[in-house]
Amino acid sequence: MDFDFTESQQAVADLARKILEDQATNERLKDHEASGAPFDAALWGHLAEANLLGTAVPEPYGGADLGFLALCRLLQEVGRSVAPVPAFSALVLGALPLARFGSEEQKQRWLPGIARGEHTLTAALAEPGTSDPLAPATRAQGAAGAQRLTGEKTLVPGAQQAARILVPAALDDGSVGLFYVEPGGEGVATTGQQTPEGLPIARLELSEARVVDQLDAAGDGREMLAWLVERATAARCMMQLGVTERALEMTAAYGRERVQFDRPIGSFQAFHQRAADAYIHVEALRLSAWEAAWRLSEELPAAEHVAVAKFWAAEGGQFASFACQHLHGGIGIDTDYPLHRYFTWAIQVEHELGSARHQLERLGRSIAAHGLPAS
Repeated sequence: MDFDFTESQQAVADLARKILEDQATNERLKDHEASGAPFDAALWGHLAEANLLGTAVPEPYGGADLGFLALCRLLQEVGRSVAPVPAFSALVLGALPLARFGSEEQKQRWLPGIARGEHTLTAALAEPGTSDPLAPATRAQGAAGAQRLTGEKTLVPGAQQAARILVPAALDDGSVGLFYVEPGGEGVATTGQQTPEGLPIARLELSEARVVDQLDAAGDGREMLAWLVERATAARCMMQLGVTERALEMTAAYGRERVQFDRPIGSFQAFHQRAADAYIHVEALRLSAWEAAWRLSEELPAAEHVAVAKFWAAEGGQFASFACQHLHGGIGIDTDYPLHRYFTWAIQVEHELGSARHQLERLGRSIAAHGLPAS
């Protein structure tokens, strides 16, 4: 693995950080939260004007075609700023599967608009009662080209704002298909859900829902779904990395500034130990997440590496965010102080990815059956 980023990848991160630091200030985030708007449309527009939304979109469709690692750099910066924008839903769940598996007509129709910030697409990967997105209980029935979908999806990012939702569904022959439905379309109902993160998310109920399009009907739907799930998981890990590293930076600064007993609290041994433990968790997340993202970008087998990153994003994210809030004392839970957003974002990502214990159990079963993953 090459630990250096290319000039283009670093440029994406630098530009994103400048825009987000200038625009996603604490006061602006408070105004956005008070507005009740699902996303900060103006901020999304600034990112679009800088062509950052097209980071991983191929050049013929209005993007920069810089690849998955550059997209991960962008998502890390979105996490650092806890920016209320649909980066995960639109750029990962929406654009990535289209760019990889979409037909020419589908790409021409949707990718340029995503890169310009004109519309968003998303995907419904999670279902209630199961933690395995590769075995959907949602059913697709009917003749090819005229299927109807029945089932329930949950925690669908940006579902009510998206132009299309990608829905994995099981076919009668045991295979999986990836179908597009239209929010508000025939048989499609969305209900908003509340999450700690505060970004719009919804339950999707499908009752013989009309399919408006399908992603690569001739391809292996289960392989396409696994491809998307791995990249979606790695992307959320990168956002968690941004969240926790920034929270730790804020905590270090607070420890230098906050004085108690005539000394900065950062000089106390207990503060050192707690902050050091948080630092170790964040660095474990950093190394595992970037290894997984790099392997995915190189089209190398990465299932176990993604699982390791997923563990550290859950375990490290929860530990580091709680430690940072703890070290801030009472001000850590003051909603006028920006740290509270980092805690709620970290907990949301942890809940989405699943408990750390669950990840360890799955990794243990995989290692017992197949041995340690190749490095």
